[in-house]
Parts: sequence; structure tokens; C-alpha cells
Amino acid sequence: MRYLRSGPRRLQTQDTGAPRAKTVGLRSGEIADRNIRVILEAIRRHGPLTRMELGRHCGLTGPGITNILRRLAEEKLVSSNRRNGLSGGASATEFALRPEGAFSIGVKLRQRRGEAVLIDLSGQVHDRVYFSVDPADRVGVAHATVRNMVDRHAALPIIGLGIAANDWTEEQSDQIAAMSTIARPYVENECTASLLAERTIGSSGREGGLAMIIIDDDVQAGFLIRGIPYSGVHGRAGSIGEMLTGPDNVQLNTVVGFESLRSRIGDQDFTRLLQGEEFPSSSLSQWIREAAGHLLDPIIAMAGFLAPSVVMIGSDLPQGVIEALIHQLSIERRDTSTRPLLTPWISPMKPASFSGGGVALGAALLPFLNTLLLPPASA
Repeated sequence: MRYLRSGPRRLQTQDTGAPRAKTVGLRSGEIADRNIRVILEAIRRHGPLTRMELGRHCGLTGPGITNILRRLAEEKLVSSNRRNGLSGGASATEFALRPEGAFSIGVKLRQRRGEAVLIDLSGQVHDRVYFSVDPADRVGVAHATVRNMVDRHAALPIIGLGIAANDWTEEQSDQIAAMSTIARPYVENECTASLLAERTIGSSGREGGLAMIIIDDDVQAGFLIRGIPYSGVHGRAGSIGEMLTGPDNVQLNTVVGFESLRSRIGDQDFTRLLQGEEFPSSSLSQWIREAAGHLLDPIIAMAGFLAPSVVMIGSDLPQGVIEALIHQLSIERRDTSTRPLLTPWISPMKPASFSGGGVALGAALLPFLNTLLLPPASA
């Protein structure tokens, strides 16, 4: 199978202090590549669509759309069917996405835990595994997990690998690329991967901003502004775990992070939680109350400075625990005993659309966004 042109389209330019040269327009091949992405993204989001409907969505000419659709059909990325006309009118050919036309693997890597997923072009998960990570051999563990998944699905057209990790290096990418039969991985931090999953296939609307809080060993946040992930200088945006919060003025990580939860409820119950089990626990309820009391401070700051349309909370914790935390946050914001003024407005809060905050899922989308679909800056 022949694949479309690969490679990221968001090139970084270095600031050398010299005057910038005049911007050069896209080459013909790059224009064609982008038009293909526009058509495929329109079909993925709104399909099935006829040629006329694609023209309205994309603003491309009829002959151009026909040529692109022919190429996408050859790549087995779209299928065509006859749509019967309304009220006995003429029928037309409509084009739909073929999810099985391409697959991708995404890996979330923590210091001691990992998750890998295999998804199709629509974002449907076909395989998922959780695994332990040896901090001294993260590359080897990740490669072995990916290799086993590829072997289990050898007949599928797997086009790439994405990795979501906050401390992954270029050297590690070189190492895993040398070991793997899949091309060099695309890498993003965990919150950006989570946001990409929400933006591309999640339930969150695209209007306004989106804030995502990931609760894990540490607490971090990510921001989607006008559909584009915002990282800040040196990628420091969203380092909320280092904030001093609550009436006792302690670091957020030490109250909300997993180590705090583990020490409160014990190793056995903590393991049960990460396995998705929900159970009544007075210690867990106390952690939820304390976590909400400290987590509200950065949420208020987000509402005041960014005013996102929604703040989502994702974690490996069960859905019920996340919902209980959000409920407690709504109670805390009305408590004037610790905060003398009521918060006049705060962004609506809800759980992330996907388990684990969708971090591994977002990682699996990276090869699609860099080779087939429109990247966030273009969509």
C-alpha cells in the first residue's frame, strides 16, 4: 500500500535576531498535500459527502475534488456509494471514510506505568494494553510493547507510532526508531496529546478555549486556544503541580498527586482504583475533599486569565472518582469560610471524554495528524 506524503507541517523557525526573509509560498506538491488533508478531514468530520457538498465544505473546484477522491480511493482511505435523491430526484455519489484504511499505535509512558493503544482512522480503539515500565529501560519496554502489538495485527496497515511522555528525548526517539520497523515516532507531552484526542474525536466543542487537567503522579494542565495547543515558553505552560495552593499554602502535587492518594488509602486500594474498581472508602472521600480544596485555586486562575469554555479533568482514576472530585469542586467554590469572596464565574467542569484522559489515544492520533489529517494549526 502506498501512503500519502508524511512529515509534520508545523516547522519551527529559530530566532537568530537577523531580519526575516520574505515568506515563500507553498510549493505545488505541498498545496496538493494540504488539499488532500482538507478533503479527508471534511469527510471524517461531516461525511458521507457528495462532491458538491465537499465543494461547499472545502472551497475546492470540482475537477480538483474528483482527482483527490480518486487518489484517496486508490489509497483505500475512502469508499463511495450511491445516495438516492430526495423526492425522486437524481442520485449522487457520496464518499465516506474507510476507518480500516489506516491504523496507528499510541503509547503513554510514565516512569513506572505505560499504556499502548491501536486505533483506526476514525479513532476507534482495536487493542489496548497496560504495562509496567522499568525507568532504566523505557525505550526497550516501549519497543517490546509496540512490537508485540504489531505482531498481533500483522495484516493491518499500521502507518506510524506516537508517544506521549513529558520527559522523552530526541536520543530516545533515535533509539526506538533504530529498533522498530515503524517509522520514527511522533512525540508530544501528555496534556497536548490529551487535548488532541478531545479536539479530534472527543465530545468537546471547538468553540472557545479548552483546559485539560491531568491527575497522575503529578498534576499538569494543557490549553487548547482556537483549536491550537498552547505550550508557552520552553513548554512550561500548565505546570500547575508546582503551585502553592489552599489555605495551608502547599504544593499541589503533594496533595493531589498519586503519591498523596496512595499514602492515604494504601497500596492495595490504590491498585484497585487504577484497575478501574470503584468502592466506598472514607480515606478516599477525605482525599477528594482535600484535593478539591487545593485544585480549585488553579481552576480559578484559569477562569480569570483564559476563560476556557470548559475545564476537563482526566486521570487513570475511575470515572466515579473524577465525578465526585468535580462535585466537591462545586461545593468548595461556594465555601466562603476559606475564600472570603464567592467566585463570580468559573468555567464548567466535566470529566475527560476518554479513560486516562485520552493521553494514549492522542498519541496514536499523532501519525494521522502529521501525515493524513489536518494538524491543529490548520483545521
